[in-house]
Amino acid sequence: MGLLIRDDRQMKALTGLSQAQCDSLLPVFTDLYQAARQQTYDNGVASGTRRRQPGGGSKGKLPTMAEKLPFVLSYYKTYPPGDVLGQQCEMARSKANAHLHTLAPMLYATLVHFALMP
Repeated sequence: MGLLIRDDRQMKALTGLSQAQCDSLLPVFTDLYQAARQQTYDNGVASGTRRRQPGGGSKGKLPTMAEKLPFVLSYYKTYPPGDVLGQQCEMARSKANAHLHTLAPMLYATLVHFALMP
């Protein structure tokens, strides 16, 4: 389900970016995420431990990239505890933490790509 963001003002309050800025980051963030998933898939096939095709299994609470990006941006804007972040997105704190550890490297690489990191 992700964060419920109603308008641009709320988007800026939660993520620090406008919707247009977030939309400009999304293609690179998506490409990096897909490349990481493909790498994980290839490693699983090579080791013989992979059981599903990419995209198989349950979809989870953040099914789209448009929900994943604001999720990780809002964490770095407000630094809520895992319990609070999980509650906002209707997921367990362990899942919220797992999503953060998965998405944070992609966000970092996206910001490096746009030369936005100090």
